[in-house]
Amino acid sequence: MAEIELGVTADLHVHLRDGPMMELITPTVKQGGVSIAYVMPNLVPPVTTIERVSKYREDLEKLCPDTRFLMTFYLSKELTEDLVAGAASKGYIHGIKCYPAGVTTNSKYGVDPNDFTSFYPIFRVMEKEGLILNIHGEKPGIKNESADENEDIHVLNAEPKFLPALRKLHEDFPKLKIVLEHCTTRDAIELIRDLNKGTGPQDEVYVAGTITAHHLSLTIDNWAGNPINFCKPVAKFPRDMRALVDAATSGERWFFFGSDSAPHPIEAKSTHVGVCAGVYTQSHAISYVAEVFDQQGKLENISKFVGSNGISFYGLKNVAKTDERAWLVQRENTVPEVIANNQGLKVVPFKAGEKLNWTVEWR
Repeated sequence: MAEIELGVTADLHVHLRDGPMMELITPTVKQGGVSIAYVMPNLVPPVTTIERVSKYREDLEKLCPDTRFLMTFYLSKELTEDLVAGAASKGYIHGIKCYPAGVTTNSKYGVDPNDFTSFYPIFRVMEKEGLILNIHGEKPGIKNESADENEDIHVLNAEPKFLPALRKLHEDFPKLKIVLEHCTTRDAIELIRDLNKGTGPQDEVYVAGTITAHHLSLTIDNWAGNPINFCKPVAKFPRDMRALVDAATSGERWFFFGSDSAPHPIEAKSTHVGVCAGVYTQSHAISYVAEVFDQQGKLENISKFVGSNGISFYGLKNVAKTDERAWLVQRENTVPEVIANNQGLKVVPFKAGEKLNWTVEWR
């Protein structure tokens, strides 16, 4: 396969920031081979109003007019049932992102995953309106010296510890579409498959998982000592990476691409303390994925993973803003060492300086 028509592609988890970083990064969405970008709301302060989400989309479209941006609210006490219903009915948002408080970048405004019940009225509105609940699936650690060992939570088990909460949410809201974002463990993959057991080819899928490009290539050894590869949730063990690769390349409808591309200035990744969590992959997003699919001999399934699976789950119609379609082309290219602007803002991309065998063209 020297080239493959991917058609309309979707990255269903992107961080585009705001200010100078937004101006630098947003044009690289199309460069990376993406037609549709699902934008995270964890700005400072978070996106919780129609005015803010509308202005944010306008700013992004000015920078990248050929890309369709799908917007989200940040789940917090600022949201009301009427606000969510109104934003959904007028098409301002496609979903709401849930961050457990304190687990990752700009998540201090998030929620307590031990008790979602205060947000059940919001979830009922979401279920009715067909909105997506996007969950950062990690459980925060318990800061309690008297807690027993079963309550010990750390970066390697925070996702598995969260999974019972996901199962309960699905039981309580079986028609609410839920995405476990950036899966990193075999446990997560097994749960999503279990929750979709018995789902037929024509049946609606209600629980899905996104998988990033970098988690298809990283294990704990690749970020321990390497801040460029450090993200939340962290990459785990080889068995987990194998499970992610198997899920992504399987073609199963409940797994699709969400890059979780998360840019930070180079100085925020090279500091000796307080390294920012996030891997920037936007500029070569589809190419990174293609490397893995090629190695597995599963290129025939890549258009499902980066396109039709997610587009179908989100129920998107008339998805592309232009007639251009993405084509995956077998041609060697080198990831730059940095991506920078004229004001000195620099971001180091994933696999900086390495050669990739696949690139994307628009036709």
